[in-house]
Amino acid sequence: MRTVVEHAAIATVSGPEHRSGHVVLEDDRIAAVGDGTYPGTADERVDATGCLVTPGLVNTHHHLYQWATRGLAADHTLFEWLVALYPVWAKLDAEITHAAGTAGMARLALSGCTTVADHHYVFPSGGGDQVAALVAARERIGLRLHLVRGSMDRGESDGGLPPDSLVETAEEALLGTEAAIDRYHDASPGAHLQIAAGPCSPFTVTERLMADSAELARRKGIRLHTHLAETQDEEKQCLAETGLTPAEYADKLGWLASDVWLAHTVHLAPDAIRRFGATATGSAHCPTSNGRLGSGIAPVRDLLDAGAPVGLGVDGAASSESGGLADELHQALLQARQRGGPTGLTTREALWLGTMGGARCLGRERETGSVEVGKLADLAVWDLNGLNYAGIEDPVAALVLAAPPPLRRLFVGGKTVVDGGRLKSADETVIAGELAKASARLRED
Repeated sequence: MRTVVEHAAIATVSGPEHRSGHVVLEDDRIAAVGDGTYPGTADERVDATGCLVTPGLVNTHHHLYQWATRGLAADHTLFEWLVALYPVWAKLDAEITHAAGTAGMARLALSGCTTVADHHYVFPSGGGDQVAALVAARERIGLRLHLVRGSMDRGESDGGLPPDSLVETAEEALLGTEAAIDRYHDASPGAHLQIAAGPCSPFTVTERLMADSAELARRKGIRLHTHLAETQDEEKQCLAETGLTPAEYADKLGWLASDVWLAHTVHLAPDAIRRFGATATGSAHCPTSNGRLGSGIAPVRDLLDAGAPVGLGVDGAASSESGGLADELHQALLQARQRGGPTGLTTREALWLGTMGGARCLGRERETGSVEVGKLADLAVWDLNGLNYAGIEDPVAALVLAAPPPLRRLFVGGKTVVDGGRLKSADETVIAGELAKASARLRED
């Protein structure tokens, strides 16, 4: 199957841009990129006049289950928010998680995302197969999923935040993670589903589980993910309990390394930033969530200058109700400039964060993140026709600085997931109805 997208501006991210060019998709790969129209034959030609083609966006941090609890605890700090929502999340079952996961991935697809990393760490007793529920949601929508099998083994009685009823033992968490790896992880090129190990955070997980998760991940050849240095409250608790900052604690346990990416990393000292760069430890920057919870502004410019991989994350929809990844391009640029002035981040650096930066965090930079021959045919075709973008000469500036554009097409492995701004892989009305019912069930007394 050969599909040609032509007459479009093309931001390759990795090389020269094309003011009016073409991209050729053959099966699940990019076969050609160039100026002008494609002279060869095609099974389908997409006239993308007035559109911008970019790599599909890569979401490096999410909690899809939280789509069922949007709008709650709207004016809380992170720790207050967690304490308020843990009892609600304790009522999750597989049906609710599936509905929330399907809705969250549908929203991501409609915002140009082709790959999502989902950190799922809530496994209520009697809640059914949470991992299978999310895998089934992926199959409905058609995105690539890096499912981070999370865990918590430190409840309130051990000084943690979650209720004891919501945590596993370390043994249960490790066995559950290994079972998910053995059942679902696909290490082959072009994989649609991969598993990572993801203890939730230093304040919900014991040192033993952090260390043993790292050992398990490296034995199995998968990646590691957790929350780190998100708030000042976390830093105060970590210093009080260990005498170390969160970054120093992570380093002590072998969690600063090229097979690790960490969510938020807002509060990093200069030496920690240098250490991230030296070890190629990734950072999942979640600007909207950080702003919603008042956590602070991550030092993205400094991390990039140090050589650390930095990607973008929507984060859980309970702390980022929009749930759209294109929004994060805009927010990342604004926050970087709030922190460092107008040179804090350029429009093309913002796009890089959402594409190649995210691919680096997930270890997929050889397969996705740029429009290059031989890479996966994961592409977003943004429609810049219309009032919102009229007169903006630079299409990348239109994408990053203006309102998120609608999608003419979204391709995942050459298959159309969004067409004409509408989800093609599933029925949006059905998904919305399922989510509404799931949310109502969670909020029942």
